[in-house]
Amino acid sequence: MDEERIAALRALPKVELHLHLEGAAPPAFIRGLGQEKSVRLDGVFAEDGSYAYTDFNHFLTIYEAATSVLRSPDDYARLTLAVLEKSAESGVIYSETFLSPDFCGGGDLGAWREYLHAMREASEAAERTMGITLRGIVTCVRHFGPERAKRAALCAAETAGDWLVGFGMAGDENRGSQKDFAYSFDMAREAGLRLTSHAGEWRGPREISDALDDLRVERIGHGVRAIEDLALVDKLVENGIVLEVCPGSNVTLGVYPRLSAHPIERLRERGVKVTVATDDPPFFHTTMADEYERLAKTFGWDEEVFAQIARTSAEAAFCDEDTRAALLKRLG
Repeated sequence: MDEERIAALRALPKVELHLHLEGAAPPAFIRGLGQEKSVRLDGVFAEDGSYAYTDFNHFLTIYEAATSVLRSPDDYARLTLAVLEKSAESGVIYSETFLSPDFCGGGDLGAWREYLHAMREASEAAERTMGITLRGIVTCVRHFGPERAKRAALCAAETAGDWLVGFGMAGDENRGSQKDFAYSFDMAREAGLRLTSHAGEWRGPREISDALDDLRVERIGHGVRAIEDLALVDKLVENGIVLEVCPGSNVTLGVYPRLSAHPIERLRERGVKVTVATDDPPFFHTTMADEYERLAKTFGWDEEVFAQIARTSAEAAFCDEDTRAALLKRLG
């Protein structure tokens, strides 16, 4: 691929729907914050300064260790600006980020309000200076269990609005079942929040069906293993379910051995609404611009394919209609 085409792909306006705020923290930012607070981060970083982990479970451990230096609303305001700066460099004009009250005040509603206010103020400053819009999706953490999920859902329900727009679930997909968290998702739905859940990354197609049937979500985080059940693929198409696909993440963590084996193109060809996202970009040595470049090289996608994916992402965003209309206008 020539340099001119690479530059054109990087310059395309992009919409990202699957981004964990803490997981998007630049390693240098976390290291610097640790030094400021005299917090030891043994084992978190490799010799080259990147995050160090061996497999998915170890990744979760390192993720939570890195997050331990984020201890105040101001820390999260600074984090928000650092993450949005990196996203804007890749041409992202709109992003939805996963936020966990478990990490922002330990699930206490009063503390959560302070963290949320700080993140929102930072995002509004970034919108003015960088031209990137951010919205928040509260996530419960699956391996923390259903009871703590209820506290996260209460925080989400009490702060739902034009900035906090969704509720979802992340964490270890191999722990428990989707239906264990139905109460929390019902609470969020009643508060007017839109719903998504991680499913079909580590467990197979049944996990995706469970998220749709038991939690009644409209988007699926990852969802790539739906390709193993073509009847489920047809169901996704028929119901307009959107997949938040993170190809670089899936390959780095070993869900697929290489990008050419990833099912995103087969899903798209069968009519599934796929979007492209980075998940936890510095952990997986990627950016939205990198994702576009690698997909173009691997599957031969041209600018029109990426433009359609960006439009699909904007149409599936959980934002209000005025924000969506502005996004679609920017996408052209």
